[in-house]
Amino acid sequence: MNGTQWIIFILAIQVIHFLGTWKLYVMAGRKPWEAFVPIYNAIVLMQIINRPKWWVILLFIPIINLLMFPVIWVETIRSYGRNSLLESWLVVLTLGFYIFYVNYALDVKYIENRSLHPGTALGEWVSSIVFAVVAATLVHTYFIQPYVIPTGSLERTLRVGDFLFVSKFHYGARTPMTTVAAPMVHDTLPLIGTKSYLNKPQLPYFRLPGFTKVERNDIVVFSWPADTVRQFFRAEAGVKKPIDKKSNYVKRCVGIPGDSLEVRDGYVFINGKQLELPGSAKPQYDYIIYAQKGVSSRLLDQLGITDFTRKYISGPVNQQQAQAINPYLKGFNQLADGGLELYTGSSGFPTDVIRNNRLSLKEVTDRERLVPLTDEMVATLRKDSGIDSVVRQIVPKGRRGINLFPQSPDYPWNYSQMGPIYIPKEGATVSLNLKTLPLYKKIIREYEGNTLDVNGNQIVINGEVADTYTFQQDYYWMMGDNRDHSEDSRAWGYVPENHIVGTPIFIWMSFDNFTEPMSKWRPRWDRIFTTVNGDGEPQSYFKYFLILLAAYFVGNWFWKRKKAQK
Repeated sequence: MNGTQWIIFILAIQVIHFLGTWKLYVMAGRKPWEAFVPIYNAIVLMQIINRPKWWVILLFIPIINLLMFPVIWVETIRSYGRNSLLESWLVVLTLGFYIFYVNYALDVKYIENRSLHPGTALGEWVSSIVFAVVAATLVHTYFIQPYVIPTGSLERTLRVGDFLFVSKFHYGARTPMTTVAAPMVHDTLPLIGTKSYLNKPQLPYFRLPGFTKVERNDIVVFSWPADTVRQFFRAEAGVKKPIDKKSNYVKRCVGIPGDSLEVRDGYVFINGKQLELPGSAKPQYDYIIYAQKGVSSRLLDQLGITDFTRKYISGPVNQQQAQAINPYLKGFNQLADGGLELYTGSSGFPTDVIRNNRLSLKEVTDRERLVPLTDEMVATLRKDSGIDSVVRQIVPKGRRGINLFPQSPDYPWNYSQMGPIYIPKEGATVSLNLKTLPLYKKIIREYEGNTLDVNGNQIVINGEVADTYTFQQDYYWMMGDNRDHSEDSRAWGYVPENHIVGTPIFIWMSFDNFTEPMSKWRPRWDRIFTTVNGDGEPQSYFKYFLILLAAYFVGNWFWKRKKAQK
């Protein structure tokens, strides 16, 4: 909706409110016109229903207002003696239009000093739930949002199974653009599996003031620009999502507006200089480990390496054995002698599964293994006398990758070699021609809402021939620290400023084996209550939390004992 449409919509709401409530205003000793004036009518209504005036603010906060309107409707009819449960449901289910019936058809009187306390235990319960949901939604939408790391794109800086608190106030909270949506959920309703919002009406983009800007090396949560997925891991047609209902991704910002970025051998260069990562970053790259006697899974496990495949040779298995091993399989091959070649993740098959099902398995220790490693892991392996070589895997320059930005044969880039690329800055102007257009066409058409056509050698924007383009907002370049296993800006390009959500500030819980059944989750005690951003090693505050918690309980016990003695 554009500005004119919103003005018409707001005026229509005011007319509906006036027609449905003006007599009720008069009964409360007010003037009829007071029911029509925007904002002022809401302040007067709060006085009529004996509720605080600051509630008016909640009526203008997207998503929060969807919770407050039914409360106001119920409070309004109760101020005129309509207290039954049936009428409360009627006013909610009719979206407030039952107030018209009360206003014109019923003989009601204004109750000036009515009790504001619920008359039943159920009413008390509902009132508490509504208050809790409003408060939680306010915090979730504008201050802090919980987030869990589902994939390994930032390993080993952020790990699969890390539970985070994401700050929205650092960069300034992005106010909701989708006006009709279920609170406390993102794009899908749990259990039901249907979308949690209506595509229209949409509010324009607006961000509250923050106390910092997105900087290089920040870990950032953002709305995935390329998201057309209604539900992950399900094959279906793509959908067009509002910006604030696109799936949230988390990556490291390596390029900010105005930068010239290049990827050389997997390393990021900004304005010709290699980007220095903070001490808390633990980037990893693919290496081939070679050992004449074989690279054992036990060695990799001792180093804390979790992203590797184990291979087993098995004799023929019966149906019961097949069902037992199936949850752990990543794949298998049938051998000529009737045996099986089985592939699992780094955890392999549990000992009890092997023993209880009488499986005959032999793990194959290959001489070569492709594994993502940090610099520390590489140094440790190279000191091991049993390892012959550890060689970094780098895709050479000029070999074009698959499904990479900007999807043009003029740019034979890959994950190891890319650029130089200009990161657009608001107000900056670039030259446009058929060579540079693939870099910016998505910005021009999708992110900034222009029409774009190519007629021969001419580029036409909004019906006019153009050889330059001026950007309307800032853009960023995001990459995962797990450089060879991260779908990031190298795949789908720039992240617009209006897609920025916030930055992770705290890991409050972390589990190993997070992708497996919950019974196999194991707490990572060294990661609980740790900070995310920063230059040094992540600092855990878990022990300090436990000390404070113990001090609280001890102090509370002494206080109660002292009070009882008095």
